[in-house]
Amino acid sequence: MPLNSEDLKEHATFAAGCFWGVESAYQSVPGIFSTAVGYMGGDLENPTYEDVCYKNTNHAEVVHIKYDPDQVSYEQLLDIFWKIHNPTTLNRQGPDLGTQYRSAVFYHDDKQKQIALSSKKQQNSTDKFNGRIVTKITKASDFYRAEEYHQKYLEK
Repeated sequence: MPLNSEDLKEHATFAAGCFWGVESAYQSVPGIFSTAVGYMGGDLENPTYEDVCYKNTNHAEVVHIKYDPDQVSYEQLLDIFWKIHNPTTLNRQGPDLGTQYRSAVFYHDDKQKQIALSSKKQQNSTDKFNGRIVTKITKASDFYRAEEYHQKYLEK
């Protein structure tokens, strides 16, 4: 039975501050089929942007990526992740403050978990950052797509 392009896609989910900039960093990477911004890691089902910003939902703003691992590896996606934000600040990126802006890798399987843990350890062993990395590496939970006006926001 022939494979279709959907069979080649894997998923990756990252939180690195405001999801608009994070999505923008991944959109032009060869091998990435799609990006979507949304919420993950919290307690409320079907949260809205207002819920995540103004209520204690425990969700993070995330970018959910579908990619072809034959074109771009999970390690390469993590390399981008470490470059686009400061993983040493707790619940903050630049002027954005709150748990929704935390640094997190949401892994989708054990292989991603091991790669993410190894990558974090390697990043901590460099002098690239001032301080220890506080990025949480957590099992992916339900992804709630953000409102349409947030999708590809910087492009719009």
